[in-house]
Formats: sequence, structure tokens, C-alpha cells
Amino acid sequence: GGGGAGGGEGSRSGVAAAYLNLAADTMHNFTDGLALGLTFAQGKGIPTTVAVFAHEVPHNLADFAVLVRAGFSRRRALTAQFGSAMGAMVGCVAGLGLSEQPWMHAFVAGGFIYISTVTLVTSLLDDLRPLQTLA
Repeated sequence: GGGGAGGGEGSRSGVAAAYLNLAADTMHNFTDGLALGLTFAQGKGIPTTVAVFAHEVPHNLADFAVLVRAGFSRRRALTAQFGSAMGAMVGCVAGLGLSEQPWMHAFVAGGFIYISTVTLVTSLLDDLRPLQTLA
């Protein structure tokens, strides 16, 4: 989950949002890892790696900024980001191990659809006034 955490610098809600962002990012990284493991097991991992790399660089820069703004030191933010990235390693191992399962492609695709939908709906709701949301 990139950049939308609310709250001021070091505020209680900002710190809570930062931890929620880390949890969401870990799940996102797990899904990325599943995709990588699945495609590498099928001999098609390079395009997936390029795609994941292209979206993860700006994503992680934004997440780092969210953590620092929430009051994390730069070192602590980097450590937290590294811990979150381990979700991709776990996902990759799972993807490699489960690559023969016929449902894996659907599971990974569903994970990406969920992530993008939640991100999109959240930002749409943030942009709308409450009455517009209900209409």
C-alpha cells in the first residue's frame, strides 16, 4: 500500500496508519512473490521481474516517506521496509512450491485485482464529499 496514510507527523493516527501500511505492503509483497515464483517455475519469470521491479521502486519510496512522516527514523523505516519485503521471499517460495496447482493463476490474479481495487476505491472515496459517495 503506497502513500495514502493519514495523520500528522508522529501523531497517534499517523503511526497507526504507518503500521497498517506495513501490514498491507507485506501482503502486497507476498502476492508479488507468488507471481514471481509461479512464473519462474514456468520459465517466464523475467517479464514478471521487470514488471514487479518497475512498480515496486516508486511504491517503496512512497512507503518509506509515509513511515518517516509518521515519525520513524530513516534507519527504522528502512528496516521496516526490509521486513515487509520479506513477504515477497515467502511468496516466491510458496509460488515455486505451488506452481503445479491449477488454481494458482486465479489466486494471484485475484490478489492483484483486490489490491488495485482497494487502492482505487480508497482514493476515490478520499476525493469525494460524503454526499457524493452515497449518491
